[in-house]
Amino acid sequence: MSVSNEKIHVDHLGDTEAYRVKSDVPSATGFTTDDFDFSPEEQRKIIRKIDYRLVITVGAMYCVSLMDRTNLGAANIAGMSKELLLTGNRYPVVTLVFFVPYILFQPPSTVIVRRLGPRVHLALITLLWGACMIGMGFVRSWTDLTALRVVLGILEAGFFPSCVYLLSTWYTRYEVGKRYSAFYLIGCVASAFAGILAFGIMQMDGLAHLGGWRWIFIIEGLLTCLLGIGGYWLLVDFPDSKRATWLFLGERERAWICARVNADRGDAKIPEFNLGRFLKPALDLKIWAYAMCFFNTTTITYALAYFLPVILTENMKFSVGASQCLVAPPYAFAGIVMYCGSWIGDRYHIRGPIVAFNALLCVIGLPIMGWHSSAAVRYFGVFLVTAGANSNVPAVMTYQANNIRGQWKRAMCSATMVGFGGIGGICGSLVFGLDAPNYRPGLYTCIACSLLTMLIVGVMSITFYIMNKQAERGEKELESSDEDYQPGFRYTY
Repeated sequence: MSVSNEKIHVDHLGDTEAYRVKSDVPSATGFTTDDFDFSPEEQRKIIRKIDYRLVITVGAMYCVSLMDRTNLGAANIAGMSKELLLTGNRYPVVTLVFFVPYILFQPPSTVIVRRLGPRVHLALITLLWGACMIGMGFVRSWTDLTALRVVLGILEAGFFPSCVYLLSTWYTRYEVGKRYSAFYLIGCVASAFAGILAFGIMQMDGLAHLGGWRWIFIIEGLLTCLLGIGGYWLLVDFPDSKRATWLFLGERERAWICARVNADRGDAKIPEFNLGRFLKPALDLKIWAYAMCFFNTTTITYALAYFLPVILTENMKFSVGASQCLVAPPYAFAGIVMYCGSWIGDRYHIRGPIVAFNALLCVIGLPIMGWHSSAAVRYFGVFLVTAGANSNVPAVMTYQANNIRGQWKRAMCSATMVGFGGIGGICGSLVFGLDAPNYRPGLYTCIACSLLTMLIVGVMSITFYIMNKQAERGEKELESSDEDYQPGFRYTY
């Protein structure tokens, strides 16, 4: 059978058929999927076990990660701005200083997680940033808060890219979209209900002579520490790793996972690390296109995370309590849009149209949110913007993950993309800190970012179509930079 005609069959989460990958491509362990006698039901059980253990664990930890880095908006309207004298540009400064170390410390994180293992690396940094959050509840000046935000950025830098990388090593290309969405969807639950949680915690105002906004940091920091401790036992290692994982898959089951991933994209084997191999993907322009799409997306998501409670209070004139609670419904709607998009993408093997559609929701929603005379209609615009921006986080991650191969390229690209996401956080923190309460510069910036994403996806889709046709005619091999690459790779657009 010729390589160009070889078909790799991967069933999807929720499909009625079995999870199977048929290929004669040997994995890193030397086995092919045909060497295993797992029944279709056994295969489904293995995948479900990975879903329940891996996706839910990293999703829960990402939930507190997102909550801890974005709870400033809730604390700000709960009295922090008055007590710490966050006048002028001080609040935007406090938000953006997080992102400088967050960006700088991301590239080495995917190398460190390979060396230490996810259990040690992710659990330790989660425990430490939980302690940092507790410390924020006892600051006495805005400069103290700013310093702790820098420390928080250092500690959280390694979490998101490591999780993205870890998830990509356990699933095939057309399974990973729903898993990324489920992972990020759990994080959206944090964004949806963090405001309600903060409103409840605010009622502790005066307890132990501490303001309600301080208890937001303290209580949420304690929750983070508990999850960090639990994560040490619940997190799983890479499928090819020999390190022990508590009460998880056996060696034979992990070998089958490696075999099916290798059959799908031919990169289950881990080449020895060297700096040149890690940095070489930076020469591929596609990597920067994915990163730019992620920058455009996170500019909007972080702007919403930090300023939506403020916008609801100052621009739409809702009360503090109502603003805290009204944050939830748009994020719940975003979760529905997000998972529907990921299901369609995995089911029909499309990526670019999903990203473009989400960006279009932002293009429609932002003018409504910013310029309509009715506060109720502007709040409807918040639904569209929140859904489009947050849905594009897993959509862009999947778009990238489907169109690269090679373990160290995957590691480098995860760090690069998430690093650009951090730069988007800086941009979102700055542009919505201007022209309050109308926020015109922020709205214009977010519209431009959404249009740029649509343009990039259009150019990339045309490029992928042309390159796939060239590969089908035998004119070139795609993603063939590794010395032991597997022929037959095709881009997903």
